Amino acid sequence: MNKIFNFFYINKALIYKIFFYIVSSILILYLFPKEAKFKYEIKKGSSWIYDSLYSPFDFAILKSNKEIEDEKRAIQKNSRVYFDLSEDVYKNTMESYNNKFEMYFSFSDSLEDYSRYFDFGIKLIDEIYSRGVLPVNYDSKINNISIIRKNSEEELDINELFNINNLSSFIDKKLLTFSFEDPNKKYYNLFFDIISPNLTLNKNFTEKSLNELLLKISPTRDIIVKGEMIIAKGEVIESDKFQKLISLKNQYSSEVYNESNYRYIFFGYSMLVFLSLLMLFLFIRKYYNSIYRNNREFIFVVFNIILMIYLTTTILNFESKYLYAAPICILPLVIKSFFDARLGLFAHFLTILLLGFIVPNSFEYIFLQFLVGIVTILSVSDLYIRANLFIVVFQIVIVYVISYFAFHIIHEGTIKGISLLTLGLFIINGLATLFVQPLLYLYERTFRLVSDVSLLELSDTNSKLLKELSNDAPGTFYHSLQVANLAEAAASEINGNVLLTRVGALYHDIGKLKDPTFFSENQTTKTSPHSRISPAESAEIIINHVKYGIQLAKKNKLPDRIIDFIRTHHGTSKVYYFYKKEQKRNQNIDDTLFHYEGPKPFSKETAILMMSDSVEAASKSLKEPTIENLNLFVNEIIDNQMIDKQFSNSNITFSEIEKVKQILINKLINIYHLRVEYPEK
Repeated sequence: MNKIFNFFYINKALIYKIFFYIVSSILILYLFPKEAKFKYEIKKGSSWIYDSLYSPFDFAILKSNKEIEDEKRAIQKNSRVYFDLSEDVYKNTMESYNNKFEMYFSFSDSLEDYSRYFDFGIKLIDEIYSRGVLPVNYDSKINNISIIRKNSEEELDINELFNINNLSSFIDKKLLTFSFEDPNKKYYNLFFDIISPNLTLNKNFTEKSLNELLLKISPTRDIIVKGEMIIAKGEVIESDKFQKLISLKNQYSSEVYNESNYRYIFFGYSMLVFLSLLMLFLFIRKYYNSIYRNNREFIFVVFNIILMIYLTTTILNFESKYLYAAPICILPLVIKSFFDARLGLFAHFLTILLLGFIVPNSFEYIFLQFLVGIVTILSVSDLYIRANLFIVVFQIVIVYVISYFAFHIIHEGTIKGISLLTLGLFIINGLATLFVQPLLYLYERTFRLVSDVSLLELSDTNSKLLKELSNDAPGTFYHSLQVANLAEAAASEINGNVLLTRVGALYHDIGKLKDPTFFSENQTTKTSPHSRISPAESAEIIINHVKYGIQLAKKNKLPDRIIDFIRTHHGTSKVYYFYKKEQKRNQNIDDTLFHYEGPKPFSKETAILMMSDSVEAASKSLKEPTIENLNLFVNEIIDNQMIDKQFSNSNITFSEIEKVKQILINKLINIYHLRVEYPEK
């Protein structure tokens, strides 16, 4: 039992990584679709680059959106409009006719004429209402009409019904037919007064009938039988072929899916996801060992990848046409802000490759997101400057629009039909990317990380800790400022994180706040306190300023990335002065007493600090600081550090070290106001 416990205790870091690796993979797999993926890319207007494709099963061809819309328009045009007929309107009209006839016609001298004109009017009313009177100003292109009388239905053409707008022509025609004269249009005036529509549009029944017809529209046409050729190799994917391929793709998952196949599909996805995440773990382990060892930072990187996958799959499940609303570029922006561009780009590429398994038009999606990710990484700098973020967002939107425009021309062969919705989604994507600023603040508080915004705040020399350093250890404070200037210039030269390097340099010696007079830059008298103690004790005090600096930094809640500078700025080097002093007294020396505990620098920035700190401190001992002496001096110090393998864990190259040397030499020349000695004439 103890052996098992010891095994788990010794390998707890590795076991934790394996556990986190498995959990992360399962989370991503949970977000993935549960059906088979169609293995062909379908691009309308392009050539079929695969082998000739034969139908693997019987399937129906889906109608295109245009075909369905044409059917809907045809149904709407030929649909039926339903009217309710009121029997009371005719009775009311006849009653009004009896009451108002004498108001319009006067035949007091001729009872025969009165009766003849009266009866003619009744015939007209009967004929009008025998067909039904449409509502006033009724206008419809639908000719099929149904009249509902109580429980019966009568089908008519709209031309068979009476329209009040035609009242004048109707009366004129009847007067001519029966040889009646009406010069003053008395019939028209009377009928215009008394005729009312007896048909009322039954809107609910009409809409219900139309909806029933629309629901009967079949989404498919024709059948492709198993073994039938769908498309030959090299054929152009025109509209009919395109529709067949889309139909096969839509039917594919349901035909392939069953319980047995699902296990294979899940297994296939599992292998791809596990392999992809394994590449991420190995990449971080090889090139970002500090992140690999820091569980919090490691979780942060993987969390952001899973978050982007979750956001994209959520949008896909809601509506796939909104896919480009997902602000994928937040991922490289966030990773670069807290770490560096290379890790941000790798995480971005890995994420879009994983998403390529599930998004439609995966090649187009991956290609476009690759371009945008590269532009994001190349363009972003000093994200704490708000204007820079807006510039980045503008560039993201422009690249999206240009890429979409190019793909549209390739697929359609014309600029017509560009989707305004897609262009709008690109703008929404850009606006959503602006959310990265508050997100950075949230991540800083949640994961205790540090971004450029926090670094800018920490670089203020009036901060509590630096103020204390300037008051209690003014020599160390001035030394730190000088080192910060040197390191900042060097970091800029080799494209390191300038702001991080400067802040790390400002805080690297805060441990000297404990016993500041034991450090030469703070001594104001000729008598050194080291003269009263042994070299071993002196070395212990000097070495302990690193330990105390780490404690003080944690107490003041400085970020881990700044503490790394405190921890590594002496690496595993030796307190050489006191070592030699002790060697004169005692030949049998325990070397470990005179070595810093480390670790060695593990980034460009911490390596730059070690070089800058050593050079600046040692430069105070130069008695004759000439240009030649400075060259030899800087090269000797840094070469000794390289011989001591102090930079073996950092990702700094020999070429970059040479550039740092030259920057330090130039800076020291400026500090000492040295000039080139011109030869005498």
